[in-house]
Amino acid sequence: MSVDADKDLTSRVPAEAPAAAATPSAASIPVAAAVPGTAATPAASFFDRYKIALIVGLVILAAIAAGFGLGRLKSTSEKSQNRLILYGNVDLRQVELAFNNSERIAQVLVQEGAKVTRGQVLARLDTSRLLLQTATAEAMVAAQQAVVEKLHHGSRPQEIAQARANVASAKADEVNAEQQWERLTALTALTSGRAISQQDVQSAKAAIDTARARLAVAQKSLDLSEIGPRTEDIAQGEAQLRANEAQFELLHRQLADSELFAPCDAVVRSRLLEPGEMVSPQRPVFSLAITDPKWIRAYVSEPDLGKIHMGMRATISTDSYPGRALSGWIGFIASVAEFTPKAVQTEELRSSLVYEIRVFVQDPRDEMRLGMPATVLLELPPAARSKP
Repeated sequence: MSVDADKDLTSRVPAEAPAAAATPSAASIPVAAAVPGTAATPAASFFDRYKIALIVGLVILAAIAAGFGLGRLKSTSEKSQNRLILYGNVDLRQVELAFNNSERIAQVLVQEGAKVTRGQVLARLDTSRLLLQTATAEAMVAAQQAVVEKLHHGSRPQEIAQARANVASAKADEVNAEQQWERLTALTALTSGRAISQQDVQSAKAAIDTARARLAVAQKSLDLSEIGPRTEDIAQGEAQLRANEAQFELLHRQLADSELFAPCDAVVRSRLLEPGEMVSPQRPVFSLAITDPKWIRAYVSEPDLGKIHMGMRATISTDSYPGRALSGWIGFIASVAEFTPKAVQTEELRSSLVYEIRVFVQDPRDEMRLGMPATVLLELPPAARSKP
């Protein structure tokens, strides 16, 4: 502000305030004169001077942020077109393992969570009574086998010789009886029946018939001894032997079934019975979880069904092991649609129709547990990316 302007301002002040007019106001004093020896750089003048530069900088930053956001949106869109992300849970096969026999448990050899291998003994039954039954059946087999061998060998030479001797004896008796009857008959004829009674003659005649019958019996016995056993008797003996052997094999099998073996490599999920309890084929002793194969049970919507195929490679990750990915492949695609299970979380409505798939996973460390949530990432081929 110039000196002339100050004079003009002073002349406009009323006369009754000369002292105030003589003293210049703080507003009328130049800034440079208010603080001697300093530069004139107040805050208001700074912002006024660089206001345009600040506005230009903010515009540039906004443009950079907008470009970065568009770039991320484009990258996310391209990423979603190149991949298919599914959510599911780990599933596996289970075995309810029971004994074939009804007996009391003697030993249980494994605990829950134990890893078992194929053929490993898991439990044993009490076999004290079964051992006695097996021994009895074995003895019956041996006895019947001896009978069958006897039938096959036929009569011994001594038995045939005995039968021939019986025939000879019967013939001698027959000859003696005939001679006795002839003497009595002749004597009766000489004495006109006075020396020999009629009863004696009849007895002699009956003795001949008896001797002849005994000779016939002895002859037939000799024939049977020489021919040997009947074919039907041999067949009956062999059939009885097979029945005894089958009974022995059944008891032997029951004895082998008294030990419960693991049918495959697995993990013991539950130990259901303890030593001293009675078992039956309807009461499982263990619940086993088969560790191989494992799969992720996931669901695919109908628009994405045409983008996948059997054998398609997949990458599986879980929240329990972040940053670690497992490889797998699609091994099953359902042929019938179903409503999305309520336990499955997807971006679509839960009531929409989906198709179940099984993504088999390679888990060499056995880290994935039954029911564990998992994320499945499928890299889509170029032909499937263009599909809606």
